[in-house]
Amino acid sequence: MSKSLVRALVIVTAIAAPLTIAFAKDPADNIGQRHPNLAAAQDLVGKAYSKVEAAQAANEFDLGGHAKRAKEALKLAADEMKLAAEFANKH
Repeated sequence: MSKSLVRALVIVTAIAAPLTIAFAKDPADNIGQRHPNLAAAQDLVGKAYSKVEAAQAANEFDLGGHAKRAKEALKLAADEMKLAAEFANKH
């Protein structure tokens, strides 16, 4: 790979990485204390999400797409916990 291509890739990565972080939405943290176990689990999901983000930053976002998919799964888990709490509230 030529030096100019490597330099261009570094510049694009330097610009794109912060934008990706800026537009990423953290997992929901919206279960009330009526369901303390679900609320606690949702809080832990948020903490796990933050740790995955820290791992991405420490590895210059080169984790083979696995960290991105893990974050998507954590968001889904938090959303499902919210739906579980809402279902319990109705039944």
